[in-house]
Amino acid sequence: MTEQKNTPQEQTEVENTTVQVADEAAPKKQSSKSKSASSSIEPPAFDWSMDDQGFGNYTDDEKKDLEKLYDGTLNEINENELVKGTVVSITDKDVVLNIGFKSDGLIARTEFRDMPELKIGDQVEVMIESKEDRLGQLVLSRKKAISERAWENIVAAHENDTIVEGYVKTRTKGGLVVDVMGMDAFLPGSQIDIKPIRDYDIYVGQTMQFKVVKINQLFKNVVISHKALIEDDIEAQKSDILSKLEKGQVLEGVVKNMTSFGVFIDLGGLDGLLHITDISWGRINHPEEVLQLDQKINVVVLDFDDDKKRISLGLKQLQSHPWDSLPEGIEVGAKVKGKIVTVADYGAFLEIAPGVEGLIHVSEMSWSQHLRNPQDFMKVGDEIEAVILTLDKEERKMSLGIKQLYPDPWVNIEEKYAVGTKHTGVVRNLTNYGLFVELEEGVDGLVHVSDLSWSKKIKHPSEFVKKDQELEVVVLEVDKENRRLSLGHKQLEDNPWDTFEELFPIDSEHEGTILKIADKSAVVALPYGVEGYAPLRQLKKEDGSNAKEDEVLSFRVIEFSKENRRITVSHTAVWKEDERAEKAEKKETKSSKGGVKKVATTGEKDTLGDLDALSALKEQMDAQEKKATVKKAAPKKAAKKEEPAPEADADADKTAE
Repeated sequence: MTEQKNTPQEQTEVENTTVQVADEAAPKKQSSKSKSASSSIEPPAFDWSMDDQGFGNYTDDEKKDLEKLYDGTLNEINENELVKGTVVSITDKDVVLNIGFKSDGLIARTEFRDMPELKIGDQVEVMIESKEDRLGQLVLSRKKAISERAWENIVAAHENDTIVEGYVKTRTKGGLVVDVMGMDAFLPGSQIDIKPIRDYDIYVGQTMQFKVVKINQLFKNVVISHKALIEDDIEAQKSDILSKLEKGQVLEGVVKNMTSFGVFIDLGGLDGLLHITDISWGRINHPEEVLQLDQKINVVVLDFDDDKKRISLGLKQLQSHPWDSLPEGIEVGAKVKGKIVTVADYGAFLEIAPGVEGLIHVSEMSWSQHLRNPQDFMKVGDEIEAVILTLDKEERKMSLGIKQLYPDPWVNIEEKYAVGTKHTGVVRNLTNYGLFVELEEGVDGLVHVSDLSWSKKIKHPSEFVKKDQELEVVVLEVDKENRRLSLGHKQLEDNPWDTFEELFPIDSEHEGTILKIADKSAVVALPYGVEGYAPLRQLKKEDGSNAKEDEVLSFRVIEFSKENRRITVSHTAVWKEDERAEKAEKKETKSSKGGVKKVATTGEKDTLGDLDALSALKEQMDAQEKKATVKKAAPKKAAKKEEPAPEADADADKTAE
């Protein structure tokens, strides 16, 4: 540590004081020696304000003058205060500065790298970090002084909206780090320029001007913007450009940004939108198919809004419309080639020239009457041939077809698919009322659900056949005008109901299996693959319980309809008929015995007894005759032993007698 040099007057006073201290020490040493001789001798009283030579005795005025002298050489300082210091010494490692304090301060030489010509006597602003460290040294910092002064200047620049200058130091995530007046500030990538910047490195090492847009007092963070300076100039340019804009005006611009819906064009400070539909007369999926970033192009002003400062631009409008100059040979009936540019649910668009498109409706893709998805026929990018069906140059519309490239299969349909002929087709579609069979491309026929089977009752075609399955059919009817074919499958075989009428006469009994029980009736599987229907009340068994599914029982035919192909059967009638036959036998036996006695007794009763006996005998004979008839007509496996005839026949006989 280097101390301050004393003035000549102060040096003299110091020397006199040293002599006085020495003289005072001498008597004390002598008195200590004489103390041993005589301890009773007391020393003279000591005057602390003056020595033996009279030094140190200052008057009040002299003391005040001396205090003023010291006050002029020492300053009152505070920590974290900015002060000016004078360079008094420079070494290889440190710089010594005098700030007017009782001692000088040291600052590392590295903090003066920006001042290579620093010399003794230069004035430098520093910050007082500490008045005294553990070694008693004054601690100063030029770096903190620069940062603090820079922060004050930056805050002032933000409040006053003034422009600051900075040096771009390095690139960081999302932007750049800029040295502004000795303090690091952040420059976001979006604030570098009005147009998107893809390479931040080109700005590193440059000195630029900025505006302070945001500060954080707590963390002392600074956000600056170079774009804000440009926007101020652009706003003036926008007003000038908008004032001169006219619809139809051609301007030069630069492709600034691309999106899926269009391109933003920089018109020299003002952006305009070039929609994707206004880039080319032909269809494009993305603007990058035609344009590139930073490309200079000429565009025409389509529309603009002064209030919202929006400009709509066009590029294709600078060229004539392709419909105004169609190639030769484009007429109805002509064949054209092109590329599929769009596929929709209702059809596809074929581009035969840039900007010239025609619609191929899904109904014109195949001779088939059943419309399919256009994607089953073609996809975007396919190059195909088509026939022009209609052409309207004024409306700029064209309809095309591809099925017309092939002969119409319905021209000779009556000869190829005559009524009664058998064919094999593929099931293409199933509906509630039937199924459609494709005999060839463009020729479909309907098989009604009632024409699938003679013996089974089919509610939905899916119970009988699956989609894309081959099915043999017979042509039942041909309607060439409406392009309709009526087909049948069951007609491949003879109608078995002519035979069923003999096999299942009324009152015949057969063994059957209950397949399904519904709300009001049950389906019963009868012999020969025939299904019968039994009302629920006809399923009651002799023990009082109801029959269940998959149960095998005897059934009696109670109704037969050849026209409706319906057989109604009953299990209840079987066991009830057995009961009637048993009662009839008991009654016959009883009547025979009682008749002999009654004849012997009275004439009236004998006559009634004879009538009863004859009636019972007739019932027995009728029952035996009916039983023989049923056994002859019914199958052997399904035949059952018949019992006596119903009571109604007996009553009729009695009435006849």
